[in-house]
Amino acid sequence: MDEVNKKHKKRKLKKPIKMALILIMLIIFVILAATITFNIMLSPVSSKSEEVLFKIENGLSVYNVGKKLEDEGVIRSNVAYKIYVKLLGVNNYKAGTYKLDKSYSTKKIIKILTGGDYDKSGINITFKEGKTIRQVAKEISNKTNISEDEFFDKLNDEAYIDSLIDKYWFLTDDVKNKDIYYPLEGYLFPDTYNFNEEVTVEVIIETMLNQTDKIFSKYKNLINSSSLNIHQLVTLASIVESEGIYDADRKMIAGVFYNRLNKGMSLGSDVTTYYAFKVDLGTRDLTSEEINTYNPYNTRGPLMAGKLPVGPVSNFGESSFVAVLEPTASDYYYFVADKSGKTHFTKTYEEHQEVIKELKEAQNWIEW
Repeated sequence: MDEVNKKHKKRKLKKPIKMALILIMLIIFVILAATITFNIMLSPVSSKSEEVLFKIENGLSVYNVGKKLEDEGVIRSNVAYKIYVKLLGVNNYKAGTYKLDKSYSTKKIIKILTGGDYDKSGINITFKEGKTIRQVAKEISNKTNISEDEFFDKLNDEAYIDSLIDKYWFLTDDVKNKDIYYPLEGYLFPDTYNFNEEVTVEVIIETMLNQTDKIFSKYKNLINSSSLNIHQLVTLASIVESEGIYDADRKMIAGVFYNRLNKGMSLGSDVTTYYAFKVDLGTRDLTSEEINTYNPYNTRGPLMAGKLPVGPVSNFGESSFVAVLEPTASDYYYFVADKSGKTHFTKTYEEHQEVIKELKEAQNWIEW
């Protein structure tokens, strides 16, 4: 009897042991699978070398850096990155521009960033919003060995412009219109860029166009659903940039311009007249002759009712581009800014003139 009970107990013990062994094997399998997946997520995004200049701004957190690395296609997974920096106890990086490569693993990239081995020898150039391509050329000339003439020679190289049109979806044959001063005006996105000492015109242009591609691609659905084509959107955004300071105002200004276009009115923008006669904003007032002379850029001149300028009149920031994609609807047809940058909107020409009178009386009228 005792022998039977012992055998029965052994059988009872075997079942829990089997279950425990299965559970242990399952846990080991999950851990192995998770480890393999984690290592894959930390592996390089590409087997081919592709150098990337990666900028870390002052105050950017370690986790925000991970998001930026993922957005710029330098690492596979921000989640895996976060886990790894947490395990390492990484708290901050030094601000600077780092030379990374898409063939680097996330582990190697973090090692470079924590080592503070950033490129101190490069050239940083900041291109501000609202600047014309003439001003961009001057900034390049001041910071590099590239002359303004060399820059403009490349802009006038039709074969090169054709190659860019083939490469970038947002560049169309519209930029080759014979009346356009500079084919890439408005398309070189303003930002701070880092270049090496031997940088070429082509590298500068295409680095800026790559940034434009990155920004514009975020809004492809809105671009495709717009009543304006991409060249017209870029042209209008360039005007909005210089006509308004605040984001909310820019959306209102864009809405006013749409109202005027839809009604067959001229845009009446001083910004376009300054550009038409190659006068930098803020240097002087326009003359009556300039205002009243036809030019395909001058929306204050004759024969421009219901028309946009032939092309952009400056570069512009993302908020101005969003403004023309998502304008604020209103029944305003006029606006004017005072010295503080505040924009005053009105429905009729008479109301517009009254606001101008009030601003002048209050010595709040902009004069150059």
